[in-house]
Amino acid sequence: MYAIVKTGGKQYRVEEGQHLLVEKLAADEGATVPLQPLLYRGDDELLDGDDLAKVTVEAKVVAHERGPKLRVAKFKPKRGYKRRNGHRQDLTRIEITTITAGAAAARKTEEAA
Repeated sequence: MYAIVKTGGKQYRVEEGQHLLVEKLAADEGATVPLQPLLYRGDDELLDGDDLAKVTVEAKVVAHERGPKLRVAKFKPKRGYKRRNGHRQDLTRIEITTITAGAAAARKTEEAA
């Protein structure tokens, strides 16, 4: 069983228990965050489109990290133009805790409301 989820403008194929490094999420360490499912594939079913209302994917925030430093250099020959810039992306390491579909997921969303 797996799901395709969207977070930070990117799509990831996730399974329960999987650790993932995504763009920074606004949640504290140890918090549980819901992820937006785009597709769900179970043992004998495939859900997408309107059927995704029955699917929930939750992840636990393990840690907040920073990515590697990237160096960006700009150079134009014969003009004396040189620029150097650096960048480090803020990242969040998450662990996929639950992927539920069907009646159990629908019941869970009703309890939250």
